[in-house]
Amino acid sequence: MTPMEIALEEARAAGLRGEVPIGAAVTAADGRLLSRDGNRVEARRDPSAHAEVLALRAAAVAAGDKHLAGATLWVTLEPCAMCAQAASLFRVGRVVFGAYDPKGGGTEHGARVFSHPQCNHVPEVVGGVRESEAGAMLREFFQARR
Repeated sequence: MTPMEIALEEARAAGLRGEVPIGAAVTAADGRLLSRDGNRVEARRDPSAHAEVLALRAAAVAAGDKHLAGATLWVTLEPCAMCAQAASLFRVGRVVFGAYDPKGGGTEHGARVFSHPQCNHVPEVVGGVRESEAGAMLREFFQARR
């Protein structure tokens, strides 16, 4: 299973729990899986419990270091500004995401965290990986709630 497939699996599980279906995985520079998680904002009553933040925290524990040099954050939706900043602070080497988020994204849209000179670490960013599948999952989730 690829890391993006793992992130999509986590997103599906989050949706089944009633969370916004966003999933994330973190792989080390050598490709091994360090962590995976999905949104847990509702369950934890914590607005910072985004899939990316949870996966990055667990990856740092697994790696035994607060910095994840060379690691890749895989996420089903373009990270928001908070999650983009977290990726910068954890110093991941790459952020790979599925669907673009013109409303709340923080890398290609909105705050564009990595484009600011104040950003202390800028990872490589790759968007649109499994975009249609990730986007469809989110659209279906929100349509079911309207």
